[in-house]
Amino acid sequence: MGDMANLFGTGRFAQPSGQLSGQEEATDEAQEAADEAAEEVRLRLAVDCGDVEAMSVLGAMLLRRGDFDAAESHLRAATAAGDRAAANNLGVLLHQRGYADEAAGWWRIAAVAGSAAAAHALGRHFRERGDEPAAEYWLCQSAEQGHVLGAYALADLLEHRGDDTGSERWMRAAAERGHREAAYRLARTLDRRAGRDGDDKAAARAADEAEQWYRQAAARGHRRGALHLGTILEKRGELKEAGRWYLTSAKDGEARAACALGFLLRDAGDTESAAVWWLRAAQDGDGNAANALGALHAERGETQTAERWYRAAMDAGDDNGAYNLGLLCAEQGRTTQAEQWYRRAAYAGHREASNALAILLLRAGDESGAEPWFSKAAEAGSVDAAFNLGILHAGRSEERAALRWYERAAAAGHTEAALQVGMARLRGGDEQEAERFLRCAAGGGSAEAAYRLATVLDARRPPEPAHELGEPAQDKSECEEWYERAASQGHRRAQVRVGMLAAARGDVVEAARWYREAAEAGSRNGAFNLGLLLAREGSEPEAVVWWRRAADAGHGRAALRLALVCARRGELAEGQRWADLAVSLGPREVGERAARLRDALRQELSA
Repeated sequence: MGDMANLFGTGRFAQPSGQLSGQEEATDEAQEAADEAAEEVRLRLAVDCGDVEAMSVLGAMLLRRGDFDAAESHLRAATAAGDRAAANNLGVLLHQRGYADEAAGWWRIAAVAGSAAAAHALGRHFRERGDEPAAEYWLCQSAEQGHVLGAYALADLLEHRGDDTGSERWMRAAAERGHREAAYRLARTLDRRAGRDGDDKAAARAADEAEQWYRQAAARGHRRGALHLGTILEKRGELKEAGRWYLTSAKDGEARAACALGFLLRDAGDTESAAVWWLRAAQDGDGNAANALGALHAERGETQTAERWYRAAMDAGDDNGAYNLGLLCAEQGRTTQAEQWYRRAAYAGHREASNALAILLLRAGDESGAEPWFSKAAEAGSVDAAFNLGILHAGRSEERAALRWYERAAAAGHTEAALQVGMARLRGGDEQEAERFLRCAAGGGSAEAAYRLATVLDARRPPEPAHELGEPAQDKSECEEWYERAASQGHRRAQVRVGMLAAARGDVVEAARWYREAAEAGSRNGAFNLGLLLAREGSEPEAVVWWRRAADAGHGRAALRLALVCARRGELAEGQRWADLAVSLGPREVGERAARLRDALRQELSA
């Protein structure tokens, strides 16, 4: 450990050879430029002779250089001659120029011809467009051909969908092929599994494997991988190696690693070197490092400097800064200031500060002030404390008291409190007051409030005439604007409703977009409505996919639709199965219709 501390203390981390090789590097660069120029001349001569491969390679060279116009002509010529690499690079060029759809067309040609890179690019294109099934198909094609970026992108897509098994499989494949971010994410997955696995042996195996992948990610220059590896090694007591990885990560700009390295050096007795690394981390916004610097200066009696760093910690979002300021003031007998800082930290949820505040008030004989800190905070004007008291009383079924605290917090601008008051007013039948509070909450960014406000306004809206083809689209009403605000924040029911309103206006594209967003987020109504829209547009196979998803999630009408599709196709047994499900799911009218269909299918099967 002493050797490590001395090394850190020198501050000399640059390799000597890096300082002596400037001329050599310049010479190498000049030689590389000359070689590239010669290669370009050779390729141009070959192109003049009609060499397709040379066209492709020259186009790629010009593309890397940024000469898009010259590159495009060569790539198009090579693509026309059947070169799949040229087709892929032409797609890249067009994508960089902003012609994403045309780029996708060339990527598709190259991917069909067997280009794994093009399949990866096409998969990324479809994912950016929100077409996850198509994205999965092409990324799978790329990954199965051994394309490391394709494997990583596929793993990321599957993780987004919640397919942990598939995601881990392809993340592992990408990591094994050298993808450092995949190695890091695989390690994080295994780390989390180790933390929640009840089987000690299985947890140990997962932790060991996680360490190996952290090590691989760190060795490939992943700074967070190096940080996590250092943390594992430090917990195990392997401090010298932990310090090396912390140093590697800190030099790459990871503030948390610099902070951890500082604590390691402090424990080794080298507080001067520790202060150097804490300073670097604190300047990069690490609140924990700022607190450590404050504590170091406080131990030295440098209270003004300590207070400055504690304040810096608070500015970085670390509640320990306020708590430590309270400790500093209490040690100096500045009771009023100590109470102020304890209270600030307690309002932010700091348990030690809450306890210290209660003790301080009790010692002063203020028993009422020693009540639970959130009660005292609410009495003193804390908005969050008032809201928390509302939750507390609501949990006790003390609705009047809960509403009183919610109203107090809402009056001070608390968004969620305003939502709760609005919902309470709705339950009480006071729609006008409910609207007022819901508007406050929705204006403050609450998606649920925006949705509920929209439903209130929607219920008042007079029925509108059906949209006829050729007529101008109807203007959006205020309720639809609130639905859209909630939908844009990810509110699934609002997304479905926006889709329905768009469909009523005749805007099929907009309706499909919102239905798809809701369906991909797990809304069974969104999936069902998307299926209806696709079926009306003549895309029944895709509609069946979405109806199946909705039915599997418990949507009776979707199950009935599937039963009807199967009956029409002559798939009687499958149709009977979906009809049975529709009967069990309901609602009543759906169940009755499904029962009649099921009986008819049974008769047909037994005939």
